[in-house]
Amino acid sequence: MDLSKITLEIFTKLEQEWLFHCDSSRRTRVLSIDGGGTTCIVTGAVLVHLEDQIRLRTGDPHANVVDFFDVVTGTGTGGILASMLCLADASGRPLFTARAAVSLISERNPELFKVGVSGCFRRRSTLSGKSMEKVLKEIFSRPDGTSLTLKDTCKPLLVPCFDLNSSAPFVFSRADASESPSFDFELWKVCRATSATPSRFKPFALSSIDGKTTCTAVDGGLVMNNPTAAAVTHVIHNKRDFPSVNGVEDLLVLSLGNGPAIEPGIRRSVNLKLRRNDQCSASAVVGIALDGISECVDQMLGNAFCWNRKDYVRIQANGTEGDVLEERGVETLPFGGKRLLTETNGQRIESFAQRLVASSSRSSCNSSLLPSPCKESSISHLSDGR
Repeated sequence: MDLSKITLEIFTKLEQEWLFHCDSSRRTRVLSIDGGGTTCIVTGAVLVHLEDQIRLRTGDPHANVVDFFDVVTGTGTGGILASMLCLADASGRPLFTARAAVSLISERNPELFKVGVSGCFRRRSTLSGKSMEKVLKEIFSRPDGTSLTLKDTCKPLLVPCFDLNSSAPFVFSRADASESPSFDFELWKVCRATSATPSRFKPFALSSIDGKTTCTAVDGGLVMNNPTAAAVTHVIHNKRDFPSVNGVEDLLVLSLGNGPAIEPGIRRSVNLKLRRNDQCSASAVVGIALDGISECVDQMLGNAFCWNRKDYVRIQANGTEGDVLEERGVETLPFGGKRLLTETNGQRIESFAQRLVASSSRSSCNSSLLPSPCKESSISHLSDGR
């Protein structure tokens, strides 16, 4: 037996395997879902169409959306949907298909966002936190009633909120949860925290599984209504789990908006009207701030991906058609402005699905488990110092 020949063959195979994992043509795939609204009509339609297209192209009737993404992030209602898509069953497979998750949110919407009234004359409408919490506990619990946590997801998950204790954004992350129980939170609480819209819900206080990290949360949409940039940053700096990612050229990103005109009284259409004295109303200012966050992130990512716009796709309803899939797509231009595309949003999703399926055999599906940078600076420890 020629040992040198066998040794050469072994090292050749190892080299080929190493080169495969370092293939620069691979893309780490990011799915981002905006906050805003309560029904997820826009996002839901896009996700269901994407999943149908993936199944059509793979010939696998059981393929799920998250099977073809490496990182999923969402804010507000988008955070609830993202968490449901990433939730794992007993075998580690996704518990919800896109269609099932969207249908459940639609079915339970009256309970998730149950309207009440408050104030001295009961004129101010509010939403019931207890009703939402009841539904979230049912969704994110095992059959025996045990609450599922960030660690019980089949893919890396990022969900932002704003922590009033530290006056800074706080991102719930499965990567951090896998590193320490001090950053592992019950999923129903994570979803409740990212949905705590001021004036509609009271700030939501929660603590980690071991009780060492606390957070008093309000809606993540106040700072990360479009969480795509947070996910991109997370992946680029995760050298342990994404060693081949050096920049945006190594990413494939799908960012989903939730529509421009949601929640009367809080969020207005992009076509904001001035008062008679040519001043913006308070609600208009809030709308500008919230929509402006999403638009700024889109603009920055559009600039970052300007050399290959096919690697970054942003789907947002513009209100010209009843069905977001039938609307012509809109794309940001470098350094400002937008342009109307010839493709519809449905066609753009079909093209993106084709790219996802084509890259699936080459893409790494490993979990991103590296703790987020500077997380320690945003921890709120309990007073006893545990």
